[in-house]
Amino acid sequence: MAAADELGLDSVWTAESYGSDAFTPLAWWGAGTSRVRLGTGIAQLSARTPAATAMTALTLDHLSGGRFVLGLGASGPQVVEGWYGQPYPRPLERTREYVQIVREVLAREAPVTFSGKHFSLPYDGGAHQGKPLRSTVHPLRADLPIHLAAQGPRNTALAAEIADGWLPAFISPALDAEYRQNLADGFARRDRARTPVADFEVSAAVPAVIGTDLESAADAVRPHLALYIGGMGSAAANFHREAIARLGYAQVCEEVQTKYAAGDKAAAAAAVPTELVTDVALVGTPSDLAGQLARWQASCVTTLILQTDPRMLAPLVTALRG
Repeated sequence: MAAADELGLDSVWTAESYGSDAFTPLAWWGAGTSRVRLGTGIAQLSARTPAATAMTALTLDHLSGGRFVLGLGASGPQVVEGWYGQPYPRPLERTREYVQIVREVLAREAPVTFSGKHFSLPYDGGAHQGKPLRSTVHPLRADLPIHLAAQGPRNTALAAEIADGWLPAFISPALDAEYRQNLADGFARRDRARTPVADFEVSAAVPAVIGTDLESAADAVRPHLALYIGGMGSAAANFHREAIARLGYAQVCEEVQTKYAAGDKAAAAAAVPTELVTDVALVGTPSDLAGQLARWQASCVTTLILQTDPRMLAPLVTALRG
């Protein structure tokens, strides 16, 4: 990961689903770097209580010298209820409460108390001996940045309202006007004490493959898209599939999902058209990448989180920088 520092990259990001956690790799990589920011993209709300997440965030921020970015997301009902054994309903309301508690822990202005529909501090019940507490560790940055993962319009507006950044996946410059409107809806409700709108970040996760031609590079991304369209979530609830369908690929999503559910992953990948790949990814020759990059640079996206083979990182960055 030292290559990230050497290449002058802005940040590195980790994810979690139901295997590796998002925080531990950042502590490992942070020890071997000195400049690059370290972000969770994303840490799942239901994996930890708000206080536990705040503790981990302020610890990593201290260890990294103020380089940590807390990316949070609600995940989906299959993971939340199936893996964490937590209820999923009303994710936006739950997210709002969660972020408020994290911010109060980080602010360390007073012992934390909170009474909401999803979280209560102290806990209302149990041994009835809980009392409000304040972190024993002073945060390095009370305003440690919190970014929210979101794919739907209401979630995106919530990120603009209460967070310091938006972490979208499977978006396309083709719908930039819609994304800007969703963000504007949230900015209109934003607390003036929050990060100025001008400093709000939009860090988009974008698959990236450099190759000898566009089609072969696109072939490397098709299985990834097929997995998220057909293999994530369920037939009833798959936020990734819904985001891609909003791009105008509803029929493609139905075909991919049907083939993936039938166990034919190769056919599902083959059903992903090149147009979809180039809508949501950077693929092809250096010349192809330069042309595709221009669309992203004109969009609301401020940072591209490149999802790529680490061995491809150096030539990919060189191509994108021209």
